[in-house]
Parts: sequence; structure tokens; C-alpha cells
Amino acid sequence: MPYRLSALLRLLFAFLLLLGSSQPAAAQVTIFSPFNLSAAVDQGVRKHTDLPYADGQRKKLDVYRPEESDGPAPVVMFIYGGGWRAGDRFEYEFVGRALAAQGFVTVIADYRVFPEVRYPEFLEDNAQAIKWIEDNIAGYGGDKNRFFVAGHSAGAYNAVMLALDKSFLREYGVTMPIRAIAGISGPYNFYPFEYGEVRDAFGDAPNPEGTQPVNLVTPEAPPMLLASGTTDPIVRVENSQALAARLKEQGIWVTEKYYDGFGHMEPVIALGSMWRWRMPVLADVVEFFSRFGAFPSGTPRPVFTPEPPVEQQDPMTALIQEMDSILEPISMGRRNE
Repeated sequence: MPYRLSALLRLLFAFLLLLGSSQPAAAQVTIFSPFNLSAAVDQGVRKHTDLPYADGQRKKLDVYRPEESDGPAPVVMFIYGGGWRAGDRFEYEFVGRALAAQGFVTVIADYRVFPEVRYPEFLEDNAQAIKWIEDNIAGYGGDKNRFFVAGHSAGAYNAVMLALDKSFLREYGVTMPIRAIAGISGPYNFYPFEYGEVRDAFGDAPNPEGTQPVNLVTPEAPPMLLASGTTDPIVRVENSQALAARLKEQGIWVTEKYYDGFGHMEPVIALGSMWRWRMPVLADVVEFFSRFGAFPSGTPRPVFTPEPPVEQQDPMTALIQEMDSILEPISMGRRNE
């Protein structure tokens, strides 16, 4: 039965008033907080938090798993974005619960960002997290032989790079294969580095062309789902189109999904229960991973999508558009022809 969005939205906007007030750091109130309220997230999920995957404050992860499962479940690691300078795993609880409610054991790991580190350290951190998954996820009901990676924005870049440049995984002794990748709103073709956020994170790379996923595609790449909003002002849709073209040239399965009229943050927000009615991102990801072996016996449950709000205009639209407005562009989306 769909929840009543009008009452929920009133609660959310009361909660948003906290964002303008002085809050202690432990309160962890951010612009993502409304999407993680208990009434706004998928149920039937157990969360294990603050699990260290290596030494360091930013090297911890959370595991979300279905409360009910008929056996070992497929595993997905979700890598959040933030321009390689921001982001925290607690902000994306709505993603962890969404994927776990669909039958995946889901891992969301923090990783070091600028100014503490630059390329390639944030990729190395994510590779370490994958090694932890390989060694430990069976204890949380996960099947390491059905391992997938998804990411949004800079996190989509991280996910794709780990699949294309296997040296990072080899360095930490990862042997389990990545069955498929889902990249949402990802930058894959952004050299030369035009914007300050990118120059900060990548400017010291000795081989800048080698940091670009479009230059690293080989016939050994895993299948990829590339999803973008068509009006994304932060990472232009041409990034997904350029990478898709390179994958096709190498005979790699690629599925492209372009959500008409949506920007940068909307597709990842739509993974969560509250905004899922706007576009089928979660259904697209689940279907794609299922195609490549996530659920050999068929997907265990249909994607729950709530009814749209009865109001003439969804009040959360303005909040999500504000998220886009405060982000610095990453790429204009050049093609490497």
C-alpha cells in the first residue's frame, strides 16, 4: 500500500529546517537527510555499520542485507560521488536499503578524498574495500561469486575505473570477478581538466590521459549499464555516450539509459523509495544485474514504486535542483574521436 506522501513531505520540510541551524557534527544532518528518514526508506533490511576494511578513519563501510533470504545473496558495492572531495556513506542509506530490499547484500564504503588524497589514492581505497568484501561478505549472507559494482557521479568513475584498470584490484589481491557495472551520471571523458574540482583531484597525475575510462576500454571489460539525465549540468550526458561507443567498439555489452529532462542528482535520488516514481533507475539496475546472473532463479521481488504525490508540484524537486546548483561542473563531455 503506497505511503501518504503529503504527510511525509510536511515532516521532511520540518526536518530540513535543521539544515540552517547550528548542529553538532555527531548529528550528521545533511541535505540528504530527508531521503533517509525511516518513513522514506525501504523496509525489511538489516544494517551493519562502522565495519573497518583497513586502517584509517575514512576506511570503514556499512553492509545492508535483506532480513529474509533463501540462501547466499548477490553482492553489490555502491560507490557514492562528491567530486572526489566530499561524501559520506551515511548519506546514502536510502541507496543501501533500496538495493538490499531487492535482494542484494549491499556495501557502501567511505574512502579518502581531496585534500587528504589525490588520484589514484581514492581508487586504491575502493580496491581495499573490495578485498574486504571478497574475504568477509559470506559472513553477511553474500555470495562473492555474484559481485556487482554501482556508482554515481565521481563514484561511477571510480567503479568503472576499477573494472577497466585491473592493476588496482591486483595490488590488493582481489581475485573475484566483477560481473557487471552500473554507472549513473558518471564522468568518463573529461581530459583536459577544465574545472578546479577536477584539477585538484587529478592535476598531478603523471599520465592524465590514462586517468580517462574512454582510453582504457579493452575486450576484457565487464558489461556496463550507463545511465544519465539528459540535462545534467555537472557531468554532460556525452560522457556516457562516449564510453558506450568505446565499449561497443570492443564488443562489450552496454546498455544506455537516458532519463529525459533530468539533471545530475535526480537519478541517484530516484534509487530511493521517496522519488522512485520519477524514473525507473532502480528497476533498470536490478534488471541489468539480473541479466548477468544476480538471481539465477529470477528476481525475488518486484521493485516497489510509490504513488506520485497528490500535490500539483512535488516539493522535493526544488531541493534536488538546489543540489545540482551548488555542485561544480566536472566535465563538458568531450568525445575522444
